[in-house]
Amino acid sequence: MSVRRAPSESGRVPTPKAAPPFDPELGAVLAGLGKGSREPITPDNLEARQERDAAARPRPTAEDLRADGRFEVTEICVPGPPGGPDVTLVSARPSGLTGPLPLLYYMHGGAMIMGNAWSVLPRILREWALPLGLAVISVEYRLAPRVQFPEPLEDCYAGLVWAAEHAAELDIDADRIIIGGKSAGGGLAAALALLARDRGGPGALGQLLLCPMLDDRATFSGDQMSGLDVWDVTSSATAWKALLGDRYGAADLPPYAAPARATDLSGLPPAYVDVGSADMLRDEDVAYANAIWQAGGQAELHVWPGAYHGFDSMAPRAALSQDARDARTRWLQRLLAQAATGHRPAG
Repeated sequence: MSVRRAPSESGRVPTPKAAPPFDPELGAVLAGLGKGSREPITPDNLEARQERDAAARPRPTAEDLRADGRFEVTEICVPGPPGGPDVTLVSARPSGLTGPLPLLYYMHGGAMIMGNAWSVLPRILREWALPLGLAVISVEYRLAPRVQFPEPLEDCYAGLVWAAEHAAELDIDADRIIIGGKSAGGGLAAALALLARDRGGPGALGQLLLCPMLDDRATFSGDQMSGLDVWDVTSSATAWKALLGDRYGAADLPPYAAPARATDLSGLPPAYVDVGSADMLRDEDVAYANAIWQAGGQAELHVWPGAYHGFDSMAPRAALSQDARDARTRWLQRLLAQAATGHRPAG
């Protein structure tokens, strides 16, 4: 079954040209992938791909995440959005640290159709929570197409509101909450920042947007890198259609569904945006950072040369992956250091 792609903002699908080369280390890892791992996701195979992903990405238990006592881990069931079910939050922090600690409120990736709140935590705890003294909450939001927009975002918002209101109980600092996510989770983090601003909800210290999925419409980089990147236009269209249903490609789609459609990016917390030059999502991510600047906001943009979507997860030992992780950590350190001195960065 073919999948209709939403048109670009101009109404035309751009014509791709020569693609930027992959970083040699990253390209070698990509070349070693089995053909089946890069099979496009279509409406016909979506359910099977979800089952395959769940089997390949088992959830670590709370005991696994405690890592022989290095972390305190609790699964919390909190009230969901009006009319919706409760939301599960996985709360974790380095053992022995008393607070109130800054909080990284995190949304996992998986194109809105895959992934879970548990499997992303081992790396986050090891790379950020332990060295930076962060508490972390990972959100188990509902996945498409079982639900559609706005339900996944509303799950995330309900969890954020609950966490901020129960900061004392969680031993976190409600004035030092950083919202973040990767890929689809990065898109949710960007949408959550917009939604919290417009609803007068909990303010965030910053937004960590890692190769965020922001635009349901066609882009030049989407066509340029499709079939070369690990993600492709067919899979992207399938995921967006699963999330948006009949609203996919609609001219009046709200920015909370696809943050690239936002026309007002003022008053947002400082953003860290990173993406690879060989990532399908490159153009929408670069454009989003630029739009924040044009609105008078603060954004730090990194475009990693020769990197494809999710490169640091697929090739964690590559030099470029290490550089990307170090840059993210330094941004978090600066943000937290400024907050510790009583200076809240301007959005």
